[in-house]
Amino acid sequence: MKMLTIDPKETPIPQLHQFLIGSIGPRPICFASTIDKDGKPNLAPFSFFNIFSANPPIVIFAPNNSGRDGTPKHTYLNVKEVPEVVINVVTLEMVEKMNVAAAPWEQGVNEFEKAGFSPIASELIKPFRVAESPVQLECKVIEVKEMGTGGGAGNLVICQVIKVHINEDVLGEDGKISQLKINLVGRLGGNWYCKTDENSLFQLAQPMQKTIGYDALPEEIKQSRVLTANDIGKLAGQPNIPTSEEIDHALEQFGLGDIHQTAKKLIIDGQIRAALALFYKN
Repeated sequence: MKMLTIDPKETPIPQLHQFLIGSIGPRPICFASTIDKDGKPNLAPFSFFNIFSANPPIVIFAPNNSGRDGTPKHTYLNVKEVPEVVINVVTLEMVEKMNVAAAPWEQGVNEFEKAGFSPIASELIKPFRVAESPVQLECKVIEVKEMGTGGGAGNLVICQVIKVHINEDVLGEDGKISQLKINLVGRLGGNWYCKTDENSLFQLAQPMQKTIGYDALPEEIKQSRVLTANDIGKLAGQPNIPTSEEIDHALEQFGLGDIHQTAKKLIIDGQIRAALALFYKN
C-alpha cells in the first residue's frame, strides 16, 4: 500500500481542507438559525458539527472563517452578539433549499426569505426555528472558542440544548426517532452528499459485553484468504468461544468441504456461531 504523507504546516490550506473533509464523513449538518443585536435573522448550514454530551445536552459546531478571504461567518458574529442558536436538522426533502441558504449572502440578508423556509418562533430564545426541519434544537451558547485567524480558521460554538422540538411523523412505534422515517442527509467532500434511506442503512449492534476479540481467534481465521475483514470482525465480535455442543453440531451439519467457503456462506446467512464453530474442529 502506497501512502501519501503530508505535513499540515507545509500544506496549502485549500488542499489540507480538501483532504480533511474528503476523509472525515459523512458529517451531520447543523442548519443554524441566529439573530443579530438588531433582530435581523440569519440561517446557514455547517457540517463541522456534532453532539458531544447528553447530560447536559451539548452540541458543537464551527462556522469557520471564509477560505476565500478570511472573513468571519455571519453566524459567528451573531452568536457573539446574541448567544443563542436554533440547530435544525436537514433532510433530503429540504437539502436543495438549504443549499440556497449557504450562498454568500450579504450581512443582514434574511436567508429564510431567500431560501423559502418558514420561520416559527422559538419558545425560550430569540432566533427562529425552521418549520420544515423535523427536529429543532433551541440552544444557549455557553462558549465560543476561536481556534485561529485567517481563512479556514475554526470558531467552535459550544451550545447547551434547552428545548427540543420533534415532528411526530418521524417517530416510530417505540417512540424513538426512526432512522427510516427522518431521511437525514450527510455531507461529504467537494459537492458530495449522501442519503440515509433504506437502501443505504444497515444495523450494527453495539457490544454490551466483552467479546472474543481478534487476538484470540484461531490462526486459520486470521490467515483466511476467503473471509473479509468484516467477516472476521463478526467472528471476533462473538461473546465467547463456541461450546463443544455447538462445535459438534456445526461439524455434523456443515463440516464437509472447504470450511472457509462454508463459513463464508454461513456468515452471509447470519449463522455466525456456526461459522465460528467450524474452526474449532480440533
